[in-house]
Amino acid sequence: MNRALFLGVDGGGSKTHFVLVDGDGNLVAAHQGPSCYHVEIGIDGLRSVLADGLAALFRQAAIDASAVAHAFFGLPAHGEDGALEPLLDALPEPLLGHRRYACGNDMVCAFAGSLGGEDGINIVAGTGSIGYGEWHGKSARAGGWGEIFGDEGSAYWIAVQGLSIFTRMSDGRLPRGPLHATLRKSLGLTVDLDLCAKTMSARDRGSIAALAPLVAEAVRAGDTLAGGIFDEAARELAALAGAVRQALGFGPGDPVAVSYSGGVFNGGALILEPLRRHLAEYCGDCQLRPPILPPSAGAALRAAKLAGQPLSAAAIARLAASCSRS
Repeated sequence: MNRALFLGVDGGGSKTHFVLVDGDGNLVAAHQGPSCYHVEIGIDGLRSVLADGLAALFRQAAIDASAVAHAFFGLPAHGEDGALEPLLDALPEPLLGHRRYACGNDMVCAFAGSLGGEDGINIVAGTGSIGYGEWHGKSARAGGWGEIFGDEGSAYWIAVQGLSIFTRMSDGRLPRGPLHATLRKSLGLTVDLDLCAKTMSARDRGSIAALAPLVAEAVRAGDTLAGGIFDEAARELAALAGAVRQALGFGPGDPVAVSYSGGVFNGGALILEPLRRHLAEYCGDCQLRPPILPPSAGAALRAAKLAGQPLSAAAIARLAASCSRS
């Protein structure tokens, strides 16, 4: 039995997931905390989320931090502010009491989990969106520029597009479809202009992104304009995969494993069917496959690899089974 313990932390714009995995692929403990997006909650807020989450995880496993062989912290926006990066990288040390860890962007967690540590490309469409891949020791990313002028295809982006269509339906600039009634009912709008107060008072991007499922609900009710949002989202996400493929230098005919993660993909065929279609345009050799592990388990997988103790195929299969039951 391999009882070396690997800690994975997958931060996000909405939630932060903490897991402990042993070398045989057993899920030892798991905990969910709030967002650790330091752009919104600050460095002190990030430190508190990590401290509280680790304390809860270690209590559950009945260990202390010294038992962790290695850890990987996937933090949103890591690597996107050179002046801040050393501070982010130093945060876990006093919490763990050792330096057996690495920090990186949370896209790495999603990549490692979705592809089980193998080379390829992963598309993230959660609160934000980004594409990341690795091939023969080279890595590349595309997207992830933030909600102000990027994050196309993300839940935030889908929600904003849906809100924009709602306003035009309300004005009469577009014919009213199911999206109009869906948003009115779900948001409890007495008059349409109440939407301004409902959304302008939102203090974080997660609360806007949380409206994306309402757009999906409208599509299922037959709203063709809302359906167009998901088709365009899929096109943008396929373009991310195509850009990463090009940056990694895949040759003509080289098969490219592409997977996905993030809440947008909870829409199932609504997003996956147009994604397959658009991938044929942007990444003809890409082979779309379902994710093997969630991002949090991917973080632990990366931790084991960094420790020089990568999980075996059997251990990864065991971990996947454990995650599907949890």
